[in-house]
Amino acid sequence: MSVSTHGDIGRGLDGLAQISSKILGAIESVIEGKPDVVRLALTVLLAEGHLLIEDVPGVGKTMLAKALAKSIDCSVRRVQFTPDLLPSDITGVSAYNQERREFEFKPGPVFANIVVGDEINRASPKTQSALLECMEERQVTVDGHTYPLDAPFMVIATQNPVEMEGTYPLPEAQRDRFTARIAMGYPEPAAELEMLDVHGGPSPLDRLQPVAQDGDVRAMIEVVREVHIAPALRGYAIALVTATRDHPELRLGASPRATLQLVRAARAYAALDDREYVLPDDLQRLAVPVLAHRLLPTAEAQVQRRSPAQIVAELIERVPVPDHRR
Repeated sequence: MSVSTHGDIGRGLDGLAQISSKILGAIESVIEGKPDVVRLALTVLLAEGHLLIEDVPGVGKTMLAKALAKSIDCSVRRVQFTPDLLPSDITGVSAYNQERREFEFKPGPVFANIVVGDEINRASPKTQSALLECMEERQVTVDGHTYPLDAPFMVIATQNPVEMEGTYPLPEAQRDRFTARIAMGYPEPAAELEMLDVHGGPSPLDRLQPVAQDGDVRAMIEVVREVHIAPALRGYAIALVTATRDHPELRLGASPRATLQLVRAARAYAALDDREYVLPDDLQRLAVPVLAHRLLPTAEAQVQRRSPAQIVAELIERVPVPDHRR
């Protein structure tokens, strides 16, 4: 797959379309009836972001994370977050080698292209904070030494929003580092029926074979970076984010990092649509999954059962849409 230059990314988009179609097909062979969720997960990967999957037990959160990881032939590590997990269990530790009489670094599971963190909110805030540096800076610092992480790098974390006993809510700094939050939702009856047939025998995840290399993903990311977003749409993204900061029902609005990740995700979404440019529709489709989990409603809004997702959806209707052709 080649990446073109001088703004002509048509050839690169052709390669991206071919590879992304294979990845989507591989994941959908495991996750039935959720094409929008699967596409959003791939969008986050190509936007160089991280994904938070939040939903009730048994709807396929971990299965989606594993299917995305397995569809790409790259290093994958899974971490089961528990209350007794330590930061060094994630980042690694410097151990003394008696033969060499010196300390040597033993890398932790975070040194992988895709890190699957299952039930991330079951670990203590101290352990959760071990992911802050690697998610933002793509590096790990242990005992004063900094170790870079290989690209692509993506954290896919799952959490259960219902069973809160023995859990620790993610701090705002941690939630802000996730590009998007998605919910699987219950499957349609037809999809659930098909699931009974497919999963009645050996798990389809066991039969899933990689359909792309880590080099393919890096090339796809380079193509996404070249997707054009008009100045008017950059302003539109800023207007959407700014509206969350001024909303009377929100005590915490979205950060500048949210603006950056909304634009990156829109570029990736457009590329998956085989387009060289971003449309207002791309920003609108992604606004809720990219912005809602970063927002904190006021006490009054919580009493009225007003969710951040509802507020963002209303802002999409209120904020004027610019002429993107300018």
